[in-house]
Amino acid sequence: METVKGFKDYTGKEARKRAEIRKILVNTFEKYGFEPTETPVVEYETFVKGDNERDEVVSDIFKLKDKGKRDLALRYEFTFQLKRLMKNKKLPYKRYQIGEVFRDEPITPNRFRQFVQCDVDIIGSKIRDEVEIISIAKEILQELGVKYKIYFNSRKLLNEIFKEQKISEKNKLNVIKEIDKLDKLPEKEVKENLKKYNAKKLLEIFKKPKAYFLKYSSYRELEELEEFLRLYKIEAVFSPSLARGLSYYNGTVFEIKTDKMKESICGGGSYEFNGVQCTGISFGLDRLSTLADVKMNKSSFLIVSLNEDKQAIKIAEMLRKKENVVSIFYGKPSKALEYANSWNIKQVIFVGEKEVKDKKFKIKDMITGKEKVLDLKSLN
Repeated sequence: METVKGFKDYTGKEARKRAEIRKILVNTFEKYGFEPTETPVVEYETFVKGDNERDEVVSDIFKLKDKGKRDLALRYEFTFQLKRLMKNKKLPYKRYQIGEVFRDEPITPNRFRQFVQCDVDIIGSKIRDEVEIISIAKEILQELGVKYKIYFNSRKLLNEIFKEQKISEKNKLNVIKEIDKLDKLPEKEVKENLKKYNAKKLLEIFKKPKAYFLKYSSYRELEELEEFLRLYKIEAVFSPSLARGLSYYNGTVFEIKTDKMKESICGGGSYEFNGVQCTGISFGLDRLSTLADVKMNKSSFLIVSLNEDKQAIKIAEMLRKKENVVSIFYGKPSKALEYANSWNIKQVIFVGEKEVKDKKFKIKDMITGKEKVLDLKSLN
């Protein structure tokens, strides 16, 4: 039976790679002082939509009803759930979450309807916290061997430009939606769309040199951001057209891109919930897995028991205590080697009557074919 369109199974090497990336993410998040959270996949539809019902992404939520006929929906992201989690927390509250989110939207090679989102957020944040969030992204991408470029902008700056261009309040969100398509559609098409809102001059403004934007008062915050970027030794590019699609952003926004794919690797920004300023960033595990060069460093062994189960289990336990990956095979040696090859197990140890009697167990390297003697004393 095939999976539903936009949903996918992960097994074998691909699943192991994803698991390794998760470990790197969790280790980095916790190193920066973030605590884990878990939230329901199913929420009330009104809570999922919140104040962002006009956002395109919110229109793509999966809707459902329970037996009590209540209107429910699958979570499409984690950020809106922070409105509940942040209550009565000592600020700043730093949390991370890794899990599945769902969007009923058109699929592409790098966009699914169920995907794993990996978020960090700081509730009660300042500019310096925004840069710490970006620093986390830098560290993770470097460890994963991903080439990247960081872009930043400010919603406050965009609002100031909109006001200067006399773009009405009711059209602001639509204009942001169009600007957000600049990396997805030809500029000519975006310009045509902006004409409807009397906003086509924006594209000319966005092409101005950086010095042009110093005249806007909101650029002061971006200068502070740049100061902290230097302290963290982070290279980032000011991009005045960067908008990010969600309407709740109210300050700095940032995206990280790569030449390897059209979509961004991760993105985020600052927003206000319950009167508290917050900031966060979101990684997509699926995209990270596509881009990452992850080394699976753990040694893998297959112990073949030739009617010597007691000794085979003993050796397996000794190897596992040393953080090795170990499986035991009960059967014919020829089948064992076939099994090792099919599961990409690099080393095979045969445990038979002669080996137990001589207390010498050979390790066969499945890649080179060479053998060496296992030193049991070194495992104690």
